[in-house]
Amino acid sequence: KEEVESDVIFAAQCAAVAAEIEILDAFIQVGQMVIEVKAEDNYRTLEILRDQCDYAMLSELSAVDYLARDGEFEVFYQLLNLKERKRMRLVCRVEKGQAVESVVPLYKSANFAEREMFDMFGIVANNHPFMKRIIMPDDWEGHPLLKTYPLHGDEFASWYEVDKIFGKEAREAIGPENRDPARIDRYDTKRFSRVGYEVPFGEDISEGETETPIEYSKTLLVDYQKADGVEPMDNRK
Repeated sequence: KEEVESDVIFAAQCAAVAAEIEILDAFIQVGQMVIEVKAEDNYRTLEILRDQCDYAMLSELSAVDYLARDGEFEVFYQLLNLKERKRMRLVCRVEKGQAVESVVPLYKSANFAEREMFDMFGIVANNHPFMKRIIMPDDWEGHPLLKTYPLHGDEFASWYEVDKIFGKEAREAIGPENRDPARIDRYDTKRFSRVGYEVPFGEDISEGETETPIEYSKTLLVDYQKADGVEPMDNRK
């Protein structure tokens, strides 16, 4: 971490925010400024950064689950200043059940991002134009990016499609959904590709299989060089 005062532009931008908003923390890390404010100050702070500091682009908005460690979420807004070629992150801490103000009136890119934050973490953005789930079904139970959410889903997730399509009475006949993305059934010739060991669709190969190698063309990787005279936005790798 570096002091904000080590960069003239960042120092001036931080001072513009501090003139109206209480700053809880501010520093420079990996070439970009990070400012922490109270959750209730998120909208006004972003308004200052957009109108007075030329942060015209909101490139990312999401949250991090620190409930187990701190009892809070960290909501972050990743901003880009194209005029002065600066990046910064605004962060605020939010307790479970606490909402933040929607910033869609300031940045249209926040629309889907705030819906995803609600869908994945359960954090509501007040006054959002359409505060509904965006990835999971509307009747889904739970929020999948919470660290307390099981990696392969809970019981509701295991039976969701079976119950939805066939009804709970079909559970015994069909069985729960396999939600382990790492699981591969080498004898399943319907749902798994078998590059180099192709067999007819649905054929029973539980007693063994015949190797049928196939040669595939190799992909050549092109090393694109940086354009001469173009300075990178920052020094991140």
